[in-house]
Amino acid sequence: MKRYRRIFTIVIDSLGVGALPDAADYGDSGTDTLGHISQRMEEFQIPNLQKIGIANLHPLKQVEAVERPMGYFTYLNEASTGKDTMTGHWEMMGLYITKPFQTFTENGFPQELLDELSERTGRVIIGNKSASGTEILEELAEEEIATGHMIVYTSADSVLQICGNEETFGLQELYRCCEIAREITMKDEWKVGRVIARPYVGKKKGEFRRTSNRHDYALKPYGRTALNVLKDAGLEVISVGKIFDIFDGEGLTESNKSKSSVHGMEQTIEIAKRDFEGLCYVNLVDFDALWGHRRDVKGYAQELEKFDVKLGELLGLMREDDLLIITADHGNDPTHTGTDHTRERVPFLAYSPSMEGGGRLADAETFAVIGATIVDNFGLDMPDGTIGSSVLDKLR
Repeated sequence: MKRYRRIFTIVIDSLGVGALPDAADYGDSGTDTLGHISQRMEEFQIPNLQKIGIANLHPLKQVEAVERPMGYFTYLNEASTGKDTMTGHWEMMGLYITKPFQTFTENGFPQELLDELSERTGRVIIGNKSASGTEILEELAEEEIATGHMIVYTSADSVLQICGNEETFGLQELYRCCEIAREITMKDEWKVGRVIARPYVGKKKGEFRRTSNRHDYALKPYGRTALNVLKDAGLEVISVGKIFDIFDGEGLTESNKSKSSVHGMEQTIEIAKRDFEGLCYVNLVDFDALWGHRRDVKGYAQELEKFDVKLGELLGLMREDDLLIITADHGNDPTHTGTDHTRERVPFLAYSPSMEGGGRLADAETFAVIGATIVDNFGLDMPDGTIGSSVLDKLR
């Protein structure tokens, strides 16, 4: 018998809570995204996360542990190799990734890849470095418009991104070039998680603005996941934010694109007002994209406070047969060197109005506890070859 009719799983993208044992292999010794944010801030108010038990799990400077936490909580360690968004999410839903996706953050893409992309698209490539989307447009968009050259760049994630002005480059041409890039980057040595079309408008510096016509060309998961099991059983699998891109639509019944993390929570709140049976799976990317990669401690802290306000609204809508899981997919310590993700454990917070109590659970050796617990709740079995064990019987 299922215990919960609706499960809301919210991924606070990059909210790590301490370095994993192998963090030194990634250059990430001593990292602690949430802990270091707390240490650097004079004020930090997250009362709803506090009530569920975040400070009972992970001591914070300004936030006290509560005597009777509302939820259950523990640390999840990452079993897979890597520290990127797709690996983290795929592992949550049962996949064990032993070969990390390629990143080209330090030196850009190899010349051999660029030569093939240039030959097949008929475009001269400019850029080829790690940069923010706004910075690369200010630097190179005028040149692209004037010459027809193609801006290719990356980030700390496993991505190849191509910019195209909607008026001069054209959307369909941009998509064509990205499809070619996706085909080229299927080679193991160049395999990126996503190729992203980044259309923009404007004619000169200060006026450039990216549009909503972005399109992601993602890899499909390497096998069946918890999402496929839920969908095949006739349950709703509703995504909010980047989830559609991360899973390339696999196992989803509905997708909602978000303009921001606050918007993503607003969408989740509206979904909570509906009647459905199944999973609402949410990714809130601003923590990572806007604050973690930019090493902005204050911005990250303020985003968490905004999230906590919306969390309070969601908690007020939760029914007796709802379950809320809050977690993360990797770390991105804004006090660390560089701009890359950080190899960290992540929090697991679980709450339902029907719970009789709360408290500490044993640490888990994989993020896949999440998918296994969700599938177990609906009386289903995880696909063959997946990892993770359910903790449903611990959530009383």
